[in-house]
Amino acid sequence: MPDKQNITLNIDVHKVTLEVPRDDEEVYRKAAVLINRKFRDYRQVVRKETSAERAWVYVALHMAVELMSDERDKNLEPVMRKIEELNRIIETAASDKAEQPSAGPQPSTK
Repeated sequence: MPDKQNITLNIDVHKVTLEVPRDDEEVYRKAAVLINRKFRDYRQVVRKETSAERAWVYVALHMAVELMSDERDKNLEPVMRKIEELNRIIETAASDKAEQPSAGPQPSTK
């Protein structure tokens, strides 16, 4: 069983206490910083137009879109590696063909 610890994160005006694996503490703290930064950004943009709750909706949507984009990019990684491999094969084949001596025109045997 992983070694766990309690941590308290400050997210906006809320204190969130969690039990997390000791190895993941930094990830949770960085996530809290990111969430606070996004919330602050949205509050500056929509301050007069909406409530804090509405800003949290924007933050959640923004972070979900980023997560989905990252997942899409991960799904493309194997395809991109295969394309790069095929490009290397094509380049090698083209290079080998260019290095082969040309037989030139063949004389007619008539």
